[in-house]
Amino acid sequence: MTLSDTASPDSPDPVTPTRRPWWVIALALLGVAGLAFAIGRFSMFGNSGPLPPGETSAEVGFSRDMQVHHAQAVEMAMEIYRKTEDPEVRVLSYDIATGQSAQRGEMFDWLVQWGVPQGGGEMMAWMSASEAGHDHGVPADAAPLAQDEAMELMGMASGAELEELRAAEGRAADCLFLELMIRHHEGALPMADALLELGSEPRALQLAATIRAGQSAELDAMASLQQRLGCD
Repeated sequence: MTLSDTASPDSPDPVTPTRRPWWVIALALLGVAGLAFAIGRFSMFGNSGPLPPGETSAEVGFSRDMQVHHAQAVEMAMEIYRKTEDPEVRVLSYDIATGQSAQRGEMFDWLVQWGVPQGGGEMMAWMSASEAGHDHGVPADAAPLAQDEAMELMGMASGAELEELRAAEGRAADCLFLELMIRHHEGALPMADALLELGSEPRALQLAATIRAGQSAELDAMASLQQRLGCD
């Protein structure tokens, strides 16, 4: 979906997406993630290519950390989708929730295919060998970051901020969502850049490029929404 254009005063009311109950979207997200998993699973049949990425590879670190990152984006998007009255914010939140849910399913399946656990290792340590990681504040000597430090570098919302988003209503909720999601997206871009610098697995590189392009476009859209809504 794309954000709807602004209609002129003399044009008919623009067609806005029908609000779906939150539980319908939740079921859709499960279906999207399952489909991504299945596509990845069947794509491996008959594949006798190079050895898969190992435990310490950039691909594995990226897949683990980005799943955590995407999970929070889906949570925030579902929260604002449930209560926003703004059609463009609703479209944006739907796109984020469904798109990132599908990507999470794909990365989950990669780790299964590669024979590595879904979790393990220090968050963001895989980025320590990349210029993108250094620019983003990841120590070059691979010194482990505390989880709260890593989450801050990844642009993730704190527990208190998530509670504030759950409690907010109306325009205040829309503006807070945009503020948190902009920071969240800005934290994802260096992760994608680091994988593009360090990785070699074609599917992972393709997804990193997709994340970079898609979230960059959404950052522009969210800045425009902030201006229209008059967010501070």
